[in-house]
Amino acid sequence: MRYIPPVLSHRDDWSTRHSVLTTARRTAALVNALADDHPDPAEVAAVLREYGETGPVDLTSRDVAGMRTAAALLRQVFAAERVDDAAASLNRLLRDHTGPLRLTSHGGSTPWHPHLDRDDDAPWGEWLLASSCMALTVLVWDRQRPPGRICASPGCQNVFITLGSGPERRYCSRRCATRERVAAHRRSHFTAPGVPSCS
Repeated sequence: MRYIPPVLSHRDDWSTRHSVLTTARRTAALVNALADDHPDPAEVAAVLREYGETGPVDLTSRDVAGMRTAAALLRQVFAAERVDDAAASLNRLLRDHTGPLRLTSHGGSTPWHPHLDRDDDAPWGEWLLASSCMALTVLVWDRQRPPGRICASPGCQNVFITLGSGPERRYCSRRCATRERVAAHRRSHFTAPGVPSCS
């Protein structure tokens, strides 16, 4: 029997685009995109569209500056080595930077869903911090471990969401993992026992 994929309704599509995991991955992508000293608003808008924002996303330099401040605060969660540290960082952010939990349907244009920002027209930076805190909090609750990490490659500061039940990832990408594996291999051959060094 041939498998016929189900036709997704508008609601199912919305739920997929705004799932906790998708929102957490969007958080990591935005933290990385906003790490530059002067991020390009068009590139930040492209990340938002890639992760499900519909309609025009017209970001100003001021919007991006607010988002960059939020991204710097969120990086603390990714830097946490232990679940207790991740939870403490999230508790601090929730206490100091988000509003009370509320439900919204954006005037009936979306399914009902939770928000932690002040209102549906909150500035982009407030929205980024609130929606990211929500997703990262749920991941800590669900998995009882830090939701992400900062890449272990010394030349990379990208953050990423950790996934799976196997050994925890240390690198943001295969590229970084391969680069570090090659560097470690070269170091081991350069300083192998019985081989004189060039110094």
